[in-house]
Amino acid sequence: MTDLRDRFRALHESGTFLLPNPWDTGSARLLESLGFAALATTSSGLAATLGKQDQQVTADELVAHVAALTGAVGVPLNVDAERCFDDITATVDALAGAGASGISIEDYDPAAGAVEPLETAAARVATAAGACARHGIVLTARAENHLYGHADLDDTITRLRAYRAAGADVLYAPGLRDPADIARVVAAVDGAPVNVLAVGGAPAVPELAALGVRRVSTGGALAWAAYGAARDAALELLGPGTTTFRERSLTGAEIDSAFGRD
Repeated sequence: MTDLRDRFRALHESGTFLLPNPWDTGSARLLESLGFAALATTSSGLAATLGKQDQQVTADELVAHVAALTGAVGVPLNVDAERCFDDITATVDALAGAGASGISIEDYDPAAGAVEPLETAAARVATAAGACARHGIVLTARAENHLYGHADLDDTITRLRAYRAAGADVLYAPGLRDPADIARVVAAVDGAPVNVLAVGGAPAVPELAALGVRRVSTGGALAWAAYGAARDAALELLGPGTTTFRERSLTGAEIDSAFGRD
């Protein structure tokens, strides 16, 4: 486990790497088979597998999910832990025990329906940083402004800088699309690794790399793409009754590569 955590930390030292987000064990093994150096959970994708909305997954469900993924793959796993629930230290300890190499904490409080005051959020980051440090886990602090209608880049940068000062290893403001905004964030955090979410309208990965972004993740996008493909296949059966969707399925060799044979 220490080796995986060291490998994950080393990925953040230079260059740009991709951190795709599987939503279940099968998708994790598939992504690993494609050669990704690390993976990350997605709160919305996990919730979908449980038939829930995002932000409704329990701590126990998340820990079980992380244990299943880390038991199935041999690459580091970063965990979308949302707010790290009510007891941050207990959450970090449980996720560490489940094999997490990285954990993220965000500053949106769904109970309040708002982004937390900066002082409150920074204090929570500091608590998470202390807990992560004991396990050698990389902590990512997320400023959620741009996902919840508060497109104030100055406030976002202020938050990210405060979270870095509180001990976060990686900084993340999901929802940024404009290259100039992303460049401002990268320049403002004094060399700290920055994660950018691959969203519609955002720069392509090579451009993000040129902007100095260290890590690019997908959030729930891969899960929703998979669910969309399943929906389209089902509608084809319901409509013309054909099965052309099978032409876009994994081949037997690809299935063997991802899942092996018992």
